[in-house]
Amino acid sequence: MYRTFSGSFLVAIIVGAGALSGCGINDIPTYDEEVKAAWGQVQNQYQRREDLIPNLVATVKGYAAQERETLTAVTEARARVGQMNVSSDIVDNPEALQAFEANQSALSSALSRLMVVVERYPDLKSNQNFLALQAQLEGTENRIAVARRDFVRSVQKFNTEIRTLPGSIWHGMLYSDLEVRESFQAAEGADRAPQVEF
Repeated sequence: MYRTFSGSFLVAIIVGAGALSGCGINDIPTYDEEVKAAWGQVQNQYQRREDLIPNLVATVKGYAAQERETLTAVTEARARVGQMNVSSDIVDNPEALQAFEANQSALSSALSRLMVVVERYPDLKSNQNFLALQAQLEGTENRIAVARRDFVRSVQKFNTEIRTLPGSIWHGMLYSDLEVRESFQAAEGADRAPQVEF
């Protein structure tokens, strides 16, 4: 024999589902996915930079063969970044995130030194290929900064949600496996202006 539900019971179910959806029960997984998506965009921009570097190094190499040390530093830093096994769960592992950022910081530093070397070669600075690559690299660095900012905001939103009411209640009841996320931290010495010598 089939059981029939009254109209008021169905209304109660619909109202209950609506109340739960509006009370924040879905906010934690939503914010968790935002953190992962923001991190994916950070990785996307780092990959874009990594893809540009061989062309930049090859262009500079043609003009500045004697600057082998700087070119080698850029190539080695890029290789260290490329060798890291970066999975989507890196945002859950503070040590891996710090190691990844340390390698990215070393690459940024090597690229900065490369740009100082370029200043010594007026012909290179006016080369159209180099100018295009330099503009691409500068644009990528800006995109990295924006992607990292968005990641920091996503982490802040997620961490705030699981540490404040009512999110902390839902976190304790349903999502206790999701821990507070680590955000980016500036590299050591980033608070000091770089000194550029020509």
